[in-house]
Amino acid sequence: MRTISTALALVGAVFTLQAGGPVVCALEILDIQTGERTVVREFDYKIEAPNWMPEGDRLLFNSGGLIWTLPINDPDDVLQVDTGFADACNNDHVISADGRWLAISHHSHEDCSSRIYTLPLSGGTPRLVTAMGHSYLHGWSPDGKWLVYCGNRDGDFDVYAIPADGGVETRLTDAPGLDDGPEYSPCGEYIWFNSVRTGTMQVWRMNADGSGQRQMTFDDNYNAWFPHVSPDGQWVIYLAYHAGDVDPGDHPPGRNVELKLMPARGGEGRTVATLFGGQGTINVNSWSPDSRRVALVSYRE
Repeated sequence: MRTISTALALVGAVFTLQAGGPVVCALEILDIQTGERTVVREFDYKIEAPNWMPEGDRLLFNSGGLIWTLPINDPDDVLQVDTGFADACNNDHVISADGRWLAISHHSHEDCSSRIYTLPLSGGTPRLVTAMGHSYLHGWSPDGKWLVYCGNRDGDFDVYAIPADGGVETRLTDAPGLDDGPEYSPCGEYIWFNSVRTGTMQVWRMNADGSGQRQMTFDDNYNAWFPHVSPDGQWVIYLAYHAGDVDPGDHPPGRNVELKLMPARGGEGRTVATLFGGQGTINVNSWSPDSRRVALVSYRE
């Protein structure tokens, strides 16, 4: 098993934002009640999208096309997850509710299209789930039977579901514009997602079968992305770009953004963190198992 320094030396991963030079990526933990932020480790190369591991003492993230884990209390012990041929993984990766499996989005070397694969969380050979690309993974149902993702089909970006073992995909949204970031609630009854259908990117919720699509955030001063439901089902955290800083359908890195927290039953979001981040900050669910903390990535030039 390679260490992160060895593998990243091979890919030359220095993170450069669109606005300028290299940055430092900080892997942080946010206490949602106190707002206290603790830096677990800083990296001088690009890392993205932490997941909290089921046992609660490790974080998983992507960097240099590969998947890595580190212990929170020993952050120098960074180890690569064996993903076989999948060496072009992006920041869409999800751990199954039973803690046994990892689902990833990997860009095929044949056509550079993102497709979804599953493999043991301990490592192994990925198994293809979505034959069609682009497919950007975001959620795994609590019962382990379904994956949900953003699919680009003939230029339309919509939410799709597919059996976790593979099969025929089901289109769940068909509104004009981008629908993205789908994720199941812990009860499995709902799928949360973000949609630009009202003109700004806002958080939405629907039934797991795609019915009952309901807008959940209404603040046009922000473009809201990537809603993540806490394991206890009480809270939703999401990434908010200031309106005017980005196009509603874009989520770049290198922006002043906010993390907002709202009740899962609905209600106004309150800011729990302000940071320099964006793409890669919380693309996937990063709640701690006890629903008290959230892992995130911030940037510093």
